[in-house]
Formats: sequence, C-alpha cells, structure tokens
Amino acid sequence: MAVRHSRSVLLACTAIASLIAPAVWAQSVETAAADVTPLKKIVVSKGARVPGAVAETPLAQETTQEEIEDKQVTSIDDLGRSLQPGVSYNRTTGAVNIRGLEGSRVLTTVDGIPLSYLSDATRDADGGVDSFDFSSISAVDVVRGADSSRAGSGALGGVFALRTLEADDLIAEGRDWGGVAKFTYDGSDRSYNPAVAVAKRFDNTSVLFQGSYRKGEERRNKGDIDTYGPTRTEANPSDYNQHNLLFKLRQKLEGGHTIGVTAETFRRDRDTDLRTSQSLTGNYRPGNYDGQEDSDRDRVSLDYRYESESADSLLDSVETSLYWLDQTRLSGYTGYRSTSVIGPIGRANSYEEKAFGLIGSASKDFSTGDYSHHLTFGWDLARVTAEQYSAGYDNCRKPYTGPYTACNNLHTNQADTPKVDTGRIGLFIDDEIAIAETGWSVTPGLRFDWIEHDPKMTDAYDNNATNPALPGGFSDTAISPKLRVAYQPHDGLELYGQWAMGFRAPTAGELYAAFGAPGTYLRVGNPALESETSNGFELGANIGDDDFGGRVNVFYNRYKNFIDTKALTAAEAAANGYVLSQYPQGGITQNVNLDRARIFGVELGAHKRFDNGFSVRAGLAYANGKDMGTGDFIQSVAPLKGVLSLGYDTENWGVGLDWITSAAGRGESTSTYFKTPGYGIVDLTAWYEPEQIKGMKINAGVYNVFDKTYYDYANARSGRTQPEEYYSEAGRYFKVSITQRF
Repeated sequence: MAVRHSRSVLLACTAIASLIAPAVWAQSVETAAADVTPLKKIVVSKGARVPGAVAETPLAQETTQEEIEDKQVTSIDDLGRSLQPGVSYNRTTGAVNIRGLEGSRVLTTVDGIPLSYLSDATRDADGGVDSFDFSSISAVDVVRGADSSRAGSGALGGVFALRTLEADDLIAEGRDWGGVAKFTYDGSDRSYNPAVAVAKRFDNTSVLFQGSYRKGEERRNKGDIDTYGPTRTEANPSDYNQHNLLFKLRQKLEGGHTIGVTAETFRRDRDTDLRTSQSLTGNYRPGNYDGQEDSDRDRVSLDYRYESESADSLLDSVETSLYWLDQTRLSGYTGYRSTSVIGPIGRANSYEEKAFGLIGSASKDFSTGDYSHHLTFGWDLARVTAEQYSAGYDNCRKPYTGPYTACNNLHTNQADTPKVDTGRIGLFIDDEIAIAETGWSVTPGLRFDWIEHDPKMTDAYDNNATNPALPGGFSDTAISPKLRVAYQPHDGLELYGQWAMGFRAPTAGELYAAFGAPGTYLRVGNPALESETSNGFELGANIGDDDFGGRVNVFYNRYKNFIDTKALTAAEAAANGYVLSQYPQGGITQNVNLDRARIFGVELGAHKRFDNGFSVRAGLAYANGKDMGTGDFIQSVAPLKGVLSLGYDTENWGVGLDWITSAAGRGESTSTYFKTPGYGIVDLTAWYEPEQIKGMKINAGVYNVFDKTYYDYANARSGRTQPEEYYSEAGRYFKVSITQRF
C-alpha cells in the first residue's frame, strides 16, 4: 500500500509541477538572449490549430464548423454519412469505428482530454463517447491509423478529436461580443434541437456560455409491421431528452499567456417500449417492459495556453489542462413478469469512471546547421476510478428451485467488476526535422506509457453470485516509436510515409468482470491478459489546395494480442479452476488474447471548386481485416464505402447533391451476423441567406431522396433476432435548421 500511495503522491505532484512549470519557464527565458538570431518557422500540417495537438499530422482530416452546419450534422452518424467516409458509429454499443476498429480501440478526446469508452463487459452499459452536442463543437479532427506516439493507449484505429467553441469563434473582428442561435428539426427521429451560444470580451477577459436542448423519438426504419415479439419490423417506440451546457472563461496576460476555466455538463435520458420482447401470452405482456438508457458527462478544467511573442523564448507554445472528468452510462429496464417469477422486475446497470488528470504539450522551433526542427513534447497523467454496479428488484426467493429456478440467471444488487483504481502516465516527444530547402523532412517520435489497474474489494463485489476472490492487479509499460518521412516540393503537394507502433492496455471489465452461476452460464474476465500492440505502415499524399486537390492514403496494420471472447473447452475451464459441466446453459466464455490480426486498405479523396459556382467532391474508404490465426474476417471492418458530391453555390444560396454508396458485407449471414447488402442512396441539401436579415442562414435537406431500404453495416451486422427490415435505416426524411448569428 505504501508503494501505491507514493505513486499517487508522485502523480499529483508531477501534475501540478507540469501545469505551472512551462508558464514560469517560458516567461523567465523570454527576456534573455536578446541578440539571438530569429529562427525559421516550420510549416506544420494543414488543419493543426493547436500546437502539439494529436491532429498535427498529415493523417488527420478536419471537419470545420461550416461543414457541420451545411450538412446539418447533429450526430456521429451524420458526420460519417458523407463528410468522413470510413468513420461510422455503432448505435448498439455506442462506439466510434475508424478503419474497422471501434470501442476502446478508438480514442475520443474533447479539447485534448481523453474520454473513456465505458465498456461494461456483462450488462451492456457501454458507450459514453457520444456525450456531447454538435452545437457546442467548433471542429472535428479525425486521425486515421495506429499512432500511439501522440495519442497514447487506445489509438489503434485512430483518434476522434473534438474541439469545443471558443469566444473567438463567435466574436467577429472589430466587435467585443457575438452570439448564435439555432433551431434544428430532424425527421429521422422527429427531434427538435434549439441551441444558443453567446460570448463577450472585456478588455483581455472573455466569457462564453453555450446551451442546447434536444427532444426526440426513436430513429425511424423501413419496417412496417407493428406487432409484438419476433415478427416486429418497426422500431421500438422511444423518446429521449438531451441537455448540454458549456461555460468558458479566458484571461489573456502579458507575454502571450492565457489562463482559463472550462466547465461542461451533458445529460441524455432515453426510455423505450421494448415491444420486440413482449407478446400477448408471454412473460412480458404489451406495455409491461420498458428500457432505459442514460448517458452523463461532467467536466471542469483549468486551462493554460502560451504563444511566444519573441523568437528568443525557450518555448514557442504550451497548451495544458488540469481536469476533472466524470462519465456515467446506465442501461436498465422495468417490467412485470406474467409467467416466470410472476411480479415486478427492474434493473439499473451502471458504469462510472471518474478521472483527475493533466494533459498537455509544448513545442519549440530551432535550427542546427541546415536542419530546422519543430520539437514537440507532451504529457498525459491521470488517476481514474471505475465502478460498475447492478441495482434491481424482483420477486425472486431462495432457494432457486421450482418456480424460482429462473432467478439463478438474474443476479442483481451486486458488482460484476470490482472497483478499480487506475494510474496512467504517458510522455511523448517528436521532432519534425526539415532538411535545408530540399522539401524533405523526417519526424522521429517516441512515447512512453505506464498503466496500472488496482482492483479493490467492495461489499457490492463481495455480493457477486460467482463468489469471486479479489483478482490480482495489472501493470504494464510500453515504448511506442514512430518515424515519418515527408517530401513537400511545393505548397500544393506533400508526400509521406510513416511507420508507427500502437498500444492499448486491457480495460477493467476485460480483466475482472464475472457474471453467472452454476447451473446456468459464466462470463469471466482474464487478469492474465496482455496489452494489445500494433505496427502501422502508411503511404500517402496531400495534393492541391482548398480549390482543387485531394488526398490518398494506403495503409497496412498488424496487431498482436487482440483481445476477444472465447468459449472455453473442458480442459481450458479446468485449468482456470472451473468445471464446464456445471454451466449447461451457455458454458464458460473468457477474454483471451488472439495471436495476430491485420487490417489493410486505402482511403481516397478529391475536390474541385469551379469559378462559376459549381463544385465536386469525392471520397472512398476501403479496409480488409482478418484474424491471421483462424483466417476469419474481422466483423467490425466495414465494407467499401464511397461518396460523390455535387454542389452549386452563389453569394446567397446553394444546393448540394450527395450520392452515397456501400458494398455488401463480407462472409455469410448467420444467427448472430447479418451480411448487409450493398446500397446507393441520394441526399439533396440546400442553404439560403436572406439579404433582408443579416446573419440568418437556413439549411434544409431531403435525405434518402428515393426512400430506399438499406442497412448501415456498423449498426446491422450483429442483428439477427428480428426480421431484416427491423435493422434498416430511415427512409426518406427531412431536416431543416435556422441559424441566426449576432
């Protein structure tokens, strides 16, 4: 315990020192060495707004606030629909998917702060990375590929980086205040979404308030059978409420320093009439089985930024945040059973993570002979506490025999996973080295990660029906190098190649979860799991400019120790201390490390803007994944997707046409896998800015114009309990938004 306590103290002290030191260090040096010759600045990758940010790489692609507004993006689904092919969102698991990997293998950040993918290994309280409203977002950066050198643990598939609004996004030049009010109606779920943001500047002080509310129903599909049970094809009736609040205070100080406070809170509550699990004569009768899904996130951060005003300063830029973050997912239900253990029943399965940490980076440009350097180093320090719990009630009575036999499958008021305290330290450094005036640059990078999971016995875990002993702790370190070579003969062309290693430590649920009982089945974690690692190879090019250009990227990634679930044989169960025959309903499944896997593919993009107002844009994403041990394809890897967009814009109005197409899923349909058919759909959008009302913009769209029945692979691939149409996407629907800027 003394060792763990000392680590916690060291982590806290390091965090405080790292927050304060760059400011003092940079300021104290700024007045020294006044006779030093100013150094040549290195041009960094387009789209990298924040020095040292994860998105400062040619593999990043930015979606701007204007694009979000024009395409009426209100969800991650919308973002991947046409703007970011190759990015998808699994609404069942609440996971972002990039290059065929999802969940905890894709890192999501908000203003650089990592959000955890809350993975409840036993009760499906998963997700949490979608706990934001797009009305509070100024831009989205998508980094594709395994590169842990900047991002850290979890970035095997890529990084989904969100940037929230700043006062400067609202206040126009020459003014000291600004604001925006917006109202959106979305026909796909009959939701309405009012949002407002306002910012004010007082000399060197600025303040921002943003708030939004959204209320809607279930997402429509193309099913038309409104029955109960396994024949139903219409979506289950549902309604939800969503709230988002953001506050920012910024104070500019002399010498290029800015300090600030950020606070945000998000709530979404959804209630669903689970008609697919009801029947006229079954256990759950019509109106007696309702589901609940809640997602909460709270964050407070102390923010510091530094931009050098002199070439003589020790550091050119610093950005860091000391933060507190609380994320919670809840999945539950209430109902009344009519045949099995007759009476009311309810469950509230929750998974919560609380984090206190420090994230940041600093950069410096300097020269050594003919070599110009852009040196960046960063830190990611955090202490995280994770707790899982199932609260519930029913009419169960012990012993679980006779009419109470089913109770042996319905354990509640227990924790399936112990309370876990996690310590995390990540440090990285890389140096973009430009070679004289040749256009060539080399960027070596290195990251160190240390992570430790420390499980704690609690009364809730002691109540677990499996009678588990407290599992041992987990600790691992990783060194993740990278090397990128780039050639930029002129501003309109950048060629690059990169090798980078990735790293992901197992989650608490993967290590320690346990649910089940003799006579039924058993689902258990594996404290002996090893961390997943990857080697990623990239070749690509960024071509042209905003008027005419494109991008191409070819990638090949190899993964080792992939974590997956496996049904144990009798011998494997015995080696773990279990008797397989005691679990006749579903056997024993456990998380294990797979030997090797690989994913390769290509991503293409091109755009052209003509002088007469016409424009064309195209994008394509293809990936192929395989478990190299079994030869099976990796089901999370989506089929080829392409987008072709045509537009015409004048000064006050414009129209756009998107053709979105996807190939069929791989493999063959089974009882647990749906090989989705290929599709092609058309979206029609338009915008108008009336001259009579300054600052107003009206966006409208008809989506799936021809009302086609199609299936999104990310959401439909694992659905087979209902007829196919139940898993279909929305038919023709309308979306309209009115924005007023002040």
